[in-house]
Amino acid sequence: MRTSFVALLPLILLACSPDNATGQNSAASAESAKPFKTSIIADFDSPWAMTFLPDGRALITEKAGEMILFDPKNGTKIPIAGIPQVDSAGQGGLMDVVLAPGFAKDGTVYFSFSESGPGGKGVALATGIFNQASDGTTKLDGVKTIFRATPYVEGNGHYSGRIAFSPDGKYLFFTNGERQKFDPAQDPKSTLGKVLRLNLDGTPAAGNPLAAKGFHPAIWSYGHRNLLGVAFDKDGRLWEQEMGPKGGDEVNLIKPALNYGYPKASNGDHYDGKLIPDHSAHDGFEAPKLWWNPVISPAGLLYYSGDMFPEWKGSLFIGGLSSQSLVRVKLDGETAAKADQWDMGARIREVEQGPDGALWLLEDGGQGSQGRLLKLTPAR
Repeated sequence: MRTSFVALLPLILLACSPDNATGQNSAASAESAKPFKTSIIADFDSPWAMTFLPDGRALITEKAGEMILFDPKNGTKIPIAGIPQVDSAGQGGLMDVVLAPGFAKDGTVYFSFSESGPGGKGVALATGIFNQASDGTTKLDGVKTIFRATPYVEGNGHYSGRIAFSPDGKYLFFTNGERQKFDPAQDPKSTLGKVLRLNLDGTPAAGNPLAAKGFHPAIWSYGHRNLLGVAFDKDGRLWEQEMGPKGGDEVNLIKPALNYGYPKASNGDHYDGKLIPDHSAHDGFEAPKLWWNPVISPAGLLYYSGDMFPEWKGSLFIGGLSSQSLVRVKLDGETAAKADQWDMGARIREVEQGPDGALWLLEDGGQGSQGRLLKLTPAR
């Protein structure tokens, strides 16, 4: 009996801890009552991102550099030609894919990828025109790279490369990770460790708030680490999630000109054991709205606006890599709270909303995952 009590003591202490009271270390939701049914739709080779076309088909990127046109109705997969050379070593690959605000008129697709170039490697942003011939063959015409992170550096980590359009369709927000180099996140001349605001042609948008202070003219916010999800809510707020170091995964509300602290402040520490000061009041840095320790290893970010799960409308959904989970975050204006965390049994790389409001997940394809495409519908 004594042994059982000792074994339970850490759990008792955790439940009583101030951190747990604020939700920063809240336990995952019980698996026994998942409110959704999971259907396996298809299998891909280390998929990274997806987006739905107006006709219900989807574009899906694979890490090695393939973009696939996929039809969920019949399982048809068609490779899309025209993708540039991708450097897929380490965390690199063909990354995000998003339809332009004017896709219905001009067929423009935006995508990101890692490449080799002068100085090393970096993340690039490109566009192409979706074109499917009568025989079914598909390509992106007129592919051009419209923006490259600066500088390119050695290494294969923390490219980020997520894309989101402003609600008015006039601007593009693009994430550049700090490439595991730490200090560039605070360097005003570098785009690494930043959220960028661009015009649709990839040029820095006029009026970016830090340009007058000598920053790179594309920078919107800075002090970030590895930004693997951005999404606008219904009121036009920009939410972002990023991987912290050893601890301290974050959800942030992104506002112009703010410094989010990394590597000078984080609720995690360096992997080599060196301490990083925690976020604290009046430290000059913008603190995250939520953080996780132990980490969830967040990947992908969706603001849910569908009708299939009405009780979740207005929530954020995040895929968990090391946590092999799907995470729901409840929003209330500018505040965020942890709501649910479901064990999915595989590394979740991407979360997307389908045309009918279903949730779609892509498994990462690593550490036991098969790279499957999953569809979640209500259990009832």
